[in-house]
Amino acid sequence: MRIGLFVTCLTDTLFPGTGQAVVAVLERLGHQVVFPAGQSCCGQMHFNTGYRREAVPMARGFAAAFGGFEAVVTPSASCASMVREYFPALAAEAGDPALTRAVAEVAPRVHELSVFLTGVLGVTDVGAYFPHRVTYHPSCHSLRMLRAVRGLDLADLPDAEACCGFGGTFAVKNPDVSAAICADKVAAVRASGAEVLCAADNSCLMHIGGALARQRSGVAVMHLAEILARTEDAR
Repeated sequence: MRIGLFVTCLTDTLFPGTGQAVVAVLERLGHQVVFPAGQSCCGQMHFNTGYRREAVPMARGFAAAFGGFEAVVTPSASCASMVREYFPALAAEAGDPALTRAVAEVAPRVHELSVFLTGVLGVTDVGAYFPHRVTYHPSCHSLRMLRAVRGLDLADLPDAEACCGFGGTFAVKNPDVSAAICADKVAAVRASGAEVLCAADNSCLMHIGGALARQRSGVAVMHLAEILARTEDAR
């Protein structure tokens, strides 16, 4: 399958290793991965802050960059949701029939990595090996995949479904509330006894990881793709 990699602006700027890991996993499964150079932000930050009109050109740019791929895969559940759930609304509000058609064509083919692997390809075991105790800030698809990683000891995370408190601009506008929510999440992570915290969004990992580092907890953070990319040869 010819797959377009939507790496997201956060991953591209701060966590390029995650994008490389996505490519490694998909290529290991025999797929061709292409990185369209014309891609940019999906506009989620603008949309969530109320700048819906300013997000329209980003939807238009996304449709142009990723049209024609059999599938588009991203290491961010929130960015995948922005494209799939909210691009159609933006196109309708813009009153642009061409954009509406383009979004209708591309949006259903956009998938977060774990959803693509389990829901589209029907794969949970990607040949990964990671001999560490790991806890997960969840989505159910990713939990199934982590259980298939050889050597991995999956620790339960107390109150796993609780938000980490980041929420993009929420953390900027409400720093005290955001920090308090994150403190609860960090306490849960430390209570799990895990060496590594895993998630499917680098924004969550950046937020939680910063607090873990400030507490000198010794707990590392890794994106799901980075764990799935590990094999016995890559130890």
